Amino acid sequence: MKIDSYRFGEMVIEGKRYTADVIVFPERVQAHWRRTEGHELAPGDLDAVIEAKPEVLVVGTGNSGYLRVLPETEAYLRQQGIRLLAEPTAQAWQTYNRLASGTAKVVAAFHLTC
Repeated sequence: MKIDSYRFGEMVIEGKRYTADVIVFPERVQAHWRRTEGHELAPGDLDAVIEAKPEVLVVGTGNSGYLRVLPETEAYLRQQGIRLLAEPTAQAWQTYNRLASGTAKVVAAFHLTC
């Protein structure tokens, strides 16, 4: 999957427009991704990611970076052998594209607003 563009509240992936948070897998997009607590990323919010067994998880923390990756989430991902890269979505989508074009299996979870 290739992300074409991002702007506040909107991401275009392979030509399709999304206006709610998404998880991008190598072969599909999970639209309308929800978290237990809106601006906190907890381990339970990543069940589908863990099942996909990526080497790297890129997290887009929102336009202003308000999505907080909890310390227990970081630890959980480390235990699963998944490298975490978290940055504001305006940078994270470009990081995802760069990594996804390489050999690593990459999944990304993006908060599209704040």
